[in-house]
Amino acid sequence: MSKGEQTKEKILQLAAELFNQQGYAGSSISDIMRVTGLQKGGIYNHFQSKDELALMAFDYAIAQMRQLHRTALRSKRHAIERLQAIVDVYYTLIENPPIKGGCPLLNTAIESDDAHPALRDRAQQAMNSWRDMVCRIIQKGIEKGEIHPTVDADEVATIMIATLEGGVMMSKLYGDAIYITRLIKHLNNYIATQLSI
Repeated sequence: MSKGEQTKEKILQLAAELFNQQGYAGSSISDIMRVTGLQKGGIYNHFQSKDELALMAFDYAIAQMRQLHRTALRSKRHAIERLQAIVDVYYTLIENPPIKGGCPLLNTAIESDDAHPALRDRAQQAMNSWRDMVCRIIQKGIEKGEIHPTVDADEVATIMIATLEGGVMMSKLYGDAIYITRLIKHLNNYIATQLSI
């Protein structure tokens, strides 16, 4: 990786954390300069605008989340174990987040709702990708006889995602991991008892 690529990667990492903690609208170019230690020209040497940086920083943050999922799924073969591994990733989000500030998808979805259509589209794409991953695991589990054939994959994906994101929100709000811990325990039990054959 060249020096320029390293600088760009560092800007993305630091901007992703800044946006994830303060929001896109709440982060000025001065804030970005402060956290990166670069002047405006040093930032705009790599990004055409704050909007482009925001989109690329979001992509960077989501890539970190996807890596957590890939690592969690790597050694799991059974559909129930794979679903539970996805759920268990959320312990990491509270205790040792890959991007400071909680779940970047949740934070971005809330902030970009009406204010930033391009960022909202990116958040929708990331959510679709996550939902699709859960649905594929369930469909393969049904095909392999590991998950009950009457299970509605999209319904389960909705329940899992909404529960996990709600748990992250409550744990961040109260500064207490008990909320996500309770919901992870509940989801793992739901997956084991309601989906498994």
